[in-house]
Amino acid sequence: METPDPNERFRERRRKARSRKRIQRTTGVIGILLAGGAVAVGARGLDSGDDPAATPAAAKKKAQRPERPGPPAEIRGVHVTMALASLPGKLAEYSETLGLNTIELDVKDENGEVAYHGLAPPLAKRIGSAKRYYDPVKAATELHEQGIYVIGRVVCFEDPILSEKRPELAIGTRGGGVWRNHAGLGWTNPYDKRVWDYNVDVAKSAVRAGFDEIQFDYVRFPSDGNIEAAVFAGRRREPMAATIARFVHYAANRLRPMGARLSVDVFGLSARRNLGIGQSPRRLARIVDAIYPMTYPSHYGPGEYGLADPSATPGRTVGRSLRDFRRQMRGKKAKLIPWLEDFTLGGTTTLQKVQEQIRAARRWKTGGFLLWNPSGVYTNGALTAR
Repeated sequence: METPDPNERFRERRRKARSRKRIQRTTGVIGILLAGGAVAVGARGLDSGDDPAATPAAAKKKAQRPERPGPPAEIRGVHVTMALASLPGKLAEYSETLGLNTIELDVKDENGEVAYHGLAPPLAKRIGSAKRYYDPVKAATELHEQGIYVIGRVVCFEDPILSEKRPELAIGTRGGGVWRNHAGLGWTNPYDKRVWDYNVDVAKSAVRAGFDEIQFDYVRFPSDGNIEAAVFAGRRREPMAATIARFVHYAANRLRPMGARLSVDVFGLSARRNLGIGQSPRRLARIVDAIYPMTYPSHYGPGEYGLADPSATPGRTVGRSLRDFRRQMRGKKAKLIPWLEDFTLGGTTTLQKVQEQIRAARRWKTGGFLLWNPSGVYTNGALTAR
């Protein structure tokens, strides 16, 4: 069978996206009228002994949940930092990349900064983490107009700002100070519900701005530093994976009624063995809409997956990692969407290396892929190659 031109499919998707937006403006008014009618019908049904699901309260609850378009059949996206998004015209430049249909944009990053101020939670404003990199409503609107699916990245527990300004919310030390990892960065306490609420509030602000999906990163316990010296207030007698799953479930119950999808980033080896950081793909796949493993070939050591040099065979490395995730996630609802590397680490990034990773993702019938480059510079042609 002849393969359709991916560029033409992309252009057609944009045309359909603009058409959907025009239709949504019209149907939005109709929907409000119908919701009002549903309330009236529900009141009559209650009087006549009909199904209680048709009561005014149920109709109101249903009407309040916004309908959002689902993700593309195959996500083809890139990561964009808040600093890059602050540059005039930069998001539009990314959205014009041939083959691209998704952008994952920093909402809260590993420095603890929240990208915007106006819609940020009150606590973010009080501690100074709310910045003014971009207008989230404007960003989401402009990307949607280009047919782009918008994912908001929220870094959870590594948070140098919150841990410094509110040390009672941080992982502590036996001497009463704030615990820090090898890079000198403070982490917040995964057992503390106040930390949960802060991250969920940041996520909710992005959903209100129009982001389609929230992707939690650093949703784990720390992996480096003097872990033995870490003191966790309120520590529970449960596996770390249970703690992380409880937080993700808590967040899902608060974001899904807003119409948002929820996903998590996990280490590429988390499906292969217990890394001691609380990431269990099997547990998380029962809760979230998608799991994004970081299957960067350059991050695997010699001998992993039986490969002498995993970075030298990127397609095979990604494929073997995805095989492990398929086994862990079997029978679960979550989609599997890998992060692929498009950066240089001990070698040269080429279009061929990126293509090999993409082909591996497609062989394992994933829900697409996201490319990562911390500098935001991506290989030309990577997203259109078949």
